[in-house]
Amino acid sequence: MNIRVLRIELKRSVAPWAGAVVLTAPLAFLYLLNGAWWTGTTAWTAQWTSMALWTRSLLFYLWPLAVGLGALQGLRDRRSKMSELLTSTPRPARHRAATLAGTTAFTLTAAFALLVLVGGVQVLANTEYTHLGWLPISLVGALSLVAGAVLGMGAGRALPSVLTPPALAMGAFVFTVLMQLSFGRTETVAAAGITITEPNRVSLLSPAVQEVRDVLVTLSAPVHVGQTIWLLGMAATGFALLVAATPRARLTALTPIMAGAVIALLVLPSDARRIYVVDEAAAELVCDGPVCVTKTQQGRLADLAGPGRKALGLLRSVLGDQAPVSVRENTDLLPEGSTPQWSRTTLLIDFDEDLIAAAKGEELTWALIAKGMVPGCTPTGWTSFGPDQFAQSVALGWVLGDLKPLPGTFSAGSRGEIDAEARPVWKKLEALPRAEQLSRIEAMRAAAFSCEGDPFEVLSGGASR
Repeated sequence: MNIRVLRIELKRSVAPWAGAVVLTAPLAFLYLLNGAWWTGTTAWTAQWTSMALWTRSLLFYLWPLAVGLGALQGLRDRRSKMSELLTSTPRPARHRAATLAGTTAFTLTAAFALLVLVGGVQVLANTEYTHLGWLPISLVGALSLVAGAVLGMGAGRALPSVLTPPALAMGAFVFTVLMQLSFGRTETVAAAGITITEPNRVSLLSPAVQEVRDVLVTLSAPVHVGQTIWLLGMAATGFALLVAATPRARLTALTPIMAGAVIALLVLPSDARRIYVVDEAAAELVCDGPVCVTKTQQGRLADLAGPGRKALGLLRSVLGDQAPVSVRENTDLLPEGSTPQWSRTTLLIDFDEDLIAAAKGEELTWALIAKGMVPGCTPTGWTSFGPDQFAQSVALGWVLGDLKPLPGTFSAGSRGEIDAEARPVWKKLEALPRAEQLSRIEAMRAAAFSCEGDPFEVLSGGASR
């Protein structure tokens, strides 16, 4: 297909409109709505992998639109009453189908590439870590739009009715919903006793991905391979339906999509832990003495190193050999809802945690001390407010010799509640003999690191379990 043919097809097809929808709809969604894609280390403009995954998540509704618009394009010959005329021409049907599908594929790919480019330009300005590991995520996303549109064209040609485009779009949307909610999820009971759902391999037949939960998480290679096989089968079926002239040929055209689904399900991981995996290159540590962060956050190392050393020194002055000897960004990937696992020798931090996120300078030192004393036992992926924060405030005051406001992104009301709960316990703790103080602090840390007791209750003089 040369430039002249492409230009003619762009004028007489819905391909430009499809491209416009794929570009403008997600940009409007991302910029006009304030959501998780704008916050923390997983913001869509913060890191390359996060950007690729967030743009892929938008296929939840973009892919059904591509299918519906493709079906509308497939009705063009029937609407213009040219079907019989075109079948009487010597030009092979596959040539006409390739021109039609190629034009739409070009516009959809270009539109999705522009969307990725908008995010990529901003990522370049926000991170020092550059890599190409995100590229397969976006390439599969672009392929899914093309495959969906071609399948819609074939279905529109095979079922030439005005109801076909909306019916296909709605069917594709229902498919993505089911893959995200019920058929594509497997229920499990986490260690904390909380019932959670995790994606299974069936859910990977949907082109959309789940929301980004961790900046170090990416899709594994078998996921890319399996999804590519499935989408190529989908595109092959769509193209075969475009050129099929008999009912038997249309039935035969369904073979690629069925074969693609079977092969893809054999290739796709059956274990949820092999679907979303840690990007080992991104998780590689960059250190300044005892303070280490991952490559994705290496731009923060300079601001963390000083407060990190100071926090370690203060903790050692009160805890002695029981104090942590290093600060490290947490790279463990635990299932959602599971109980956190902490180390007494390494102070593990998460830049998205409320306590750490907004702290700088001296407040960052305070935050690290509080984290080193009471790491927190909120199940992975969950948020909570209560005894852990109260215990952190008391422990921080004990280390510094004065009750300080707990750093972090807490509201004024939350800070007031923390102070109201922590101050009486801190005063009671300070009034005890030094040996009794150390005993309670040690019991508190035992409860805090094992996640089997209430650290604040221990500080208050209650039981440790």
